[in-house]
Amino acid sequence: MATVTYDQATRVYPGADTPAVDKLDIEIEDGEFLVLVGPSGCGKSTSLRMLAGLEDVNEGNIRIGDRDVTHLPPKDRDIAMVFQNYALYPHMSVADNMGFALKIAGVPKTEIRAKVEDAAKILDLTDYLGRKPKALSGGQRQRVAMGRAIVREPQVFLMDEPLSNLDAKLRVQTRTQIAGLQRRLGITTVYVTHDQVEAMTMGDRVAVLKDGLLQQVDTPRHMYDRPANLFVAGFIGSPAMNLVEVPITDGGVKFGNSVVPVERDALATAADKGDTTVTVGVRPEHFDLVNGEGTGGAKTLSKDEHAGLAVTVNVVEELGADGYIYGTAEISGDSRDVVVRVSGRNVPEKGSTVHVVPRGGETHVFSTSSGERLSD
Repeated sequence: MATVTYDQATRVYPGADTPAVDKLDIEIEDGEFLVLVGPSGCGKSTSLRMLAGLEDVNEGNIRIGDRDVTHLPPKDRDIAMVFQNYALYPHMSVADNMGFALKIAGVPKTEIRAKVEDAAKILDLTDYLGRKPKALSGGQRQRVAMGRAIVREPQVFLMDEPLSNLDAKLRVQTRTQIAGLQRRLGITTVYVTHDQVEAMTMGDRVAVLKDGLLQQVDTPRHMYDRPANLFVAGFIGSPAMNLVEVPITDGGVKFGNSVVPVERDALATAADKGDTTVTVGVRPEHFDLVNGEGTGGAKTLSKDEHAGLAVTVNVVEELGADGYIYGTAEISGDSRDVVVRVSGRNVPEKGSTVHVVPRGGETHVFSTSSGERLSD
């Protein structure tokens, strides 16, 4: 097992004006499951391939344990990679696929067989060792690819969107298996995905990238509760956080017909920058409904019917225990999309209007100009 360190690691593709990965700095602990997440083109797969030795590092260094592997070939890095498309040999059996790397390395047949059988037990593949990949389901093929990595007993697992070819139900099932397997084996793992739900449910820590730049690296819980900037706030969470630009007023910010109190320090910092507005973030579950209209996530408030923000309900998603209102509201003269979580037992009708206010202590304040977080 080993730590992994990206030390100002940079990758610039030939002919490109900007780096695909720009001065990436991450310390990954021994045995940690770190997820790299971000939109398409953010540099997450390039970062993984730099660690694997499949992409050159133009500046900076990458270390596995105490070894500088920046310019080592992939075979000398003691890593095992699981790809999106499984990369199995179609003419070989499951057992031969899983043991192929060991065979190439000259490991005795008896030792290969023992390691393959042990990995097959862990992955529930014992009954399939004699089959060819074409006779397996997508989830089984993915487990074979995992088994091939396990038998290598590497210092680091690298996984590049390994679940993207699976259907929705199988993805949920397999991500649970992968996370449980990693914790049992204790092998340092770097996992790439574009799915932020996958990232939040699997990783010990999550690193969010945008345009080759690291935006935040943190535990899933802390990142959800304290996103570092507007991009992370809008990217992490499903449905996404509501982000609205609102004017600063005495005692807080003007939110519809209500003044919502926010941290004075945040408003003072915005004022020091010369800003007259801030961007306030509210998660769908952190709105309270006024006058018992519908039933909100935690409580409803008794205020006059014009209090709060008037939201016209356009679409209602009923998910059983919860429901989500997708509506529009007039904020500072502009029509904005707003998402509110309500109880699934009593959801408002489409076309109706509900009044909502952000729950005290659950607002996030960001600088509209720079995007940085202002609230503690």
